[in-house]
Amino acid sequence: MSSVPERSAAAGPGRTSPGTPASVTPFPAAGTSPSEPVPEVVGAELGTAAPPPGTGPDSARGKASPQVKTSLQVLRSLDSGPRGLVEARAEERLTRFGENVLPAWRPVSRPRRFVRSLRDPFTSVLLCLGLVSAVVSAWGTACVILALVGVSCLLRSTEEHRADRSTAALRELVATTATVVRRASADAAPREREVPVADLVTGDVIRLGPGDLVPADVQVLRAGGLTVHQSALTGESAPVAKYPLDAPDPALDGAGPFERPQLCFQGSSVTSGSGTAVIVATGGDTRFAAAHDGRARQRGASAFDRSVQGISWTLIRFMLLTPPLVLMANAALRGRGLETLPFAVAVAVGLTPEMLPVIVTTALARGAARLARTSGVIVKRLPALHDLGAVDVLCLDKTGTLTEDRPVVEEAVDGADLPDPGVLGWAALSALWTLQLAELPAPDALDEAVLDAADEAGGWGPSAAYEGVAALPFDPVRRVATAVLHRPGRAGVHTLVTKGAVEAVLERCALDGNERERLLALAGRKAESGLRLLAVARADRPARPGAYTPADERGLTFVGLVALRDAPTPSAADALGVLARRGVTVKVLTGDHPGTAARVCEDLGLRTDTVGGGDGIVTAELVDALSDAELARVADRATVFARCTPEHKARIVSALRAAGHTTGFLGDGVNDLPALHAADVGICPRNAVDVAREAADVVLAEKDLTAIDRAVLEGRHSSENIATYLRITLSSNLGNVIAMLTAGLMLPFLPMLPAQVLVQNLCFDAAQLAFAFDRPAAAALRRPTVLRSRDFLRFITGFGLLNAAADLATFGVLALALHNATGTDGEAAFHAGWFTENLLTQALVLVLLRTGRSAAERRAGGPLRAAAAGLAVVGVLLPVTPLGLLLGMSALPPLYYLLLGSVLGLYAVGLTAARRRYERRHPAGVEQERSVRKAGAEL
Repeated sequence: MSSVPERSAAAGPGRTSPGTPASVTPFPAAGTSPSEPVPEVVGAELGTAAPPPGTGPDSARGKASPQVKTSLQVLRSLDSGPRGLVEARAEERLTRFGENVLPAWRPVSRPRRFVRSLRDPFTSVLLCLGLVSAVVSAWGTACVILALVGVSCLLRSTEEHRADRSTAALRELVATTATVVRRASADAAPREREVPVADLVTGDVIRLGPGDLVPADVQVLRAGGLTVHQSALTGESAPVAKYPLDAPDPALDGAGPFERPQLCFQGSSVTSGSGTAVIVATGGDTRFAAAHDGRARQRGASAFDRSVQGISWTLIRFMLLTPPLVLMANAALRGRGLETLPFAVAVAVGLTPEMLPVIVTTALARGAARLARTSGVIVKRLPALHDLGAVDVLCLDKTGTLTEDRPVVEEAVDGADLPDPGVLGWAALSALWTLQLAELPAPDALDEAVLDAADEAGGWGPSAAYEGVAALPFDPVRRVATAVLHRPGRAGVHTLVTKGAVEAVLERCALDGNERERLLALAGRKAESGLRLLAVARADRPARPGAYTPADERGLTFVGLVALRDAPTPSAADALGVLARRGVTVKVLTGDHPGTAARVCEDLGLRTDTVGGGDGIVTAELVDALSDAELARVADRATVFARCTPEHKARIVSALRAAGHTTGFLGDGVNDLPALHAADVGICPRNAVDVAREAADVVLAEKDLTAIDRAVLEGRHSSENIATYLRITLSSNLGNVIAMLTAGLMLPFLPMLPAQVLVQNLCFDAAQLAFAFDRPAAAALRRPTVLRSRDFLRFITGFGLLNAAADLATFGVLALALHNATGTDGEAAFHAGWFTENLLTQALVLVLLRTGRSAAERRAGGPLRAAAAGLAVVGVLLPVTPLGLLLGMSALPPLYYLLLGSVLGLYAVGLTAARRRYERRHPAGVEQERSVRKAGAEL
């Protein structure tokens, strides 16, 4: 026997450790009673079928059930036994009660998505304009508007359908089998075999091992060091010990289901040990399914919804005001009546950015496609990409994002709180020989961390010479594990090394009351700082040939403490810094102890001293004591929220939104569903539980802040292109409307015919599609991008007036160049001249009015240059084509083009000067610095 053996590979998940107490209360074989139990009743009695986590006052731990059943009572109520069900009985139950699957998730069909896209506020505005155009017989305008709406809705519904298919494909990556114990007939010997999870029924006896997903709600019949991870249901990161209940325990009568050691729930996973369990609830009767039923909860208006609604209502006010003004002005000054109604409608349409739905959908769809191609990120709801770009607060749990799902050793100290490598050596030796001699399937997370730390320390100290003799593996009741060792050369002496929970180890040590209290106080201080502790003790005993029992764990000598902490994710600190520089504040919402959360933040450099000069850790008790308004103020300043239940997380997210923040939430468990629904944008990794993936708007390839940063950048890229389109289009449209109204009052004829307005708008619309392919300014990507109507008003007003001035100057040029033209020839030439000027000024705007860019970024990209060139060519050539003649335009004299060149030159100079003045007064960095300074203060 070597002194320090190699860590052996894990045994199969179905094996039970020889050193574990394997004797349980004998059970009778499954009966042959014709009566069939009702699984729903059993599940309800055990507290498994309950409201979804996050929907009731007791959801933090689950509601307490009225009665706790022992393993024997459960097996009898299920007409089952430890030898498993007979195959025929299992088939009968599967037929009667259905498969072990969640309630069917029905994908939204394409037609339904198309109809849903029509509910967009701005789309509704366009449909109203199309209806009005049809009423006044402006059929061309009506058809164009309907075509634009159809293209936008088709693009959006197609992209979201593609994202849904990608999300559904992730289900295929999840393991779908379990190890079940069944018999071919009542007298046959039981045998283990793998069956699809969907084929499991109540009463089935299954095996659980490390890494297994619990396939249904079960009651443990036998366990060997079994611990499970319930964070997907409760939010707590520490594994929970599970063991059978062989006798009634009144202490558990008031406990919630998640606190009962004999129950494991679908959605949890085995972290260490092995076990045998009986299924008590499947499919729609599990607690996991109860949470799944809550997935249809209505989401509030997101940042994108609020942006579009604000812009839409602003435009609606202007559009409702414009036609009456045109009609009244023409009636009062020119004596024209309802014959000017088509022109008035055309003016209102001219003010409207008809391409907005198409531009928005195209920009967001291209961004979503880039994310899927380059980062494996799936955007399920296209507007969520805009919301990502607008996010200024990101809420997340620490486990798996800020920390890896494993502990690491922080320190090993003796009873005087002094560093002592020997403590780690004894702890590692106990973990290693317990693993080897008890034939455990695999070490638990704490033992693995101890063994890794001892390896990295370069040696195990004097303890390396010891050889293993026997082991008493960890028992959730004893809460300790003991290895019996022998050192060559010391005949007749065995050394017991015990490690485990501090209180349990100290109870087994020969200490007086004062010393025990001192050590407990030392451990308490370390626990309050967020450390998880293992106590280590040892004793020399006379060697003996008989077996060792827990009764031998007495009179030990205390050796020291091994302190462990959650291992920070390697990329977390850098990613937090990048997000802060981008103006995104990270807030940690966790179900863990405040000290644990504070320790993680300290390790990552995330400041928590932002609430009233205190430690910045807000507990669930404080959240409960605050009103919504008070919570909004506290949440705005705090960084860490500890001991959070699902309701707390959702309420904190809602409070942040009420405080004016665009809030994202990253979660992966059933307990995160309420917060995913409450956030502006819900985010989850691809390995999240199915219900979380269905509730989320964005699915990441992995739970990594770096991936979120890339998604945020892509959202800002798309949103900034949309904002550029709105600024330029609305300012140009406002200028044209002002010019139209002025010309309509000055001229004895309409300044532009409705058909000409329609063609002009079509040319504008086609060229403006290039904005979806533009490169945004780098400065714009360093701050949250929110589309708000008030942010556009000053820009639109200033540049709209400049555009109107160019139009009015063109009227003067036309008056000079066409002074000899009379009658219809003069009208046709005027229409042609203004049409040409409009398209040429729009081409200049496309190139020159992209604000917030450095000199290197100023040069327009290929799509914009092509769009500007196309507009210029159409503006010059169309009036002399047959189509121009059909539209009521005619050729223009050379003098006009000469004078127009001067107007356009002055317009370009004025446009450049106004843009520079605007950038000086509204530098892109100012707003960025404000948000960055606030977020950077958290680091």
